[in-house]
Amino acid sequence: MALLAPSILSADFAKLGEEIRAVEAGGATMLHLDVMDGHFVPNITIGPPVVRSIREATRLRLDAHLMIENPDLYIDEFVKAGADMISVHLEACRHLHRTVTSIRSAGRQAGVVLNPATTLDHLDDVLHEVDYVLLMSVNPGWGGQRFIPQVKDKIAALRERINRRRLDTLIEVDGGVTRDNIASLAASGADILVAGNSVFGQGNPRAATADLMALLHV
Repeated sequence: MALLAPSILSADFAKLGEEIRAVEAGGATMLHLDVMDGHFVPNITIGPPVVRSIREATRLRLDAHLMIENPDLYIDEFVKAGADMISVHLEACRHLHRTVTSIRSAGRQAGVVLNPATTLDHLDDVLHEVDYVLLMSVNPGWGGQRFIPQVKDKIAALRERINRRRLDTLIEVDGGVTRDNIASLAASGADILVAGNSVFGQGNPRAATADLMALLHV
């Protein structure tokens, strides 16, 4: 059964606590936190202080997606801030195995992120070391983009690799997830679907969360 991870990138930060409570009331069990540094991606969002504030406001699992250069320098800060899951971009890590190992050694779930143009072959030597793989289905940096259709085949191909190696690795998909495609993405093999505008851009985050979750659980 796939999980929904509402992304606060699309939330109203002036009333973030209220928005978080709304998705929690709608049935969400985790939150996706897009961390951008203005260097690895052309946008700046949040850092450890905001993650720490969110941790104090909710018991939901916090999924920190680090779209930053030199993520090794900041992993300890996100651990201390209360992130339960921490993912790093393969494209940003010079020593990926070391980075993943440090996350898991801190008692957190470790994820590796692939941009749309990065092939699955790059995962071969680290797939057994990670708890989840996050496939970007848009080019990272901004919310509200359209899903890149080719990524659906990538999801299925990754699911086949994971099953062939008898691993428990989860697949997370981030970008352009809507009520029109969320069920088919789950059917393709996704375990976690990140949704931003489809949750927070609909006027009623609680109802939107419940609606998307119902589509996942048909």
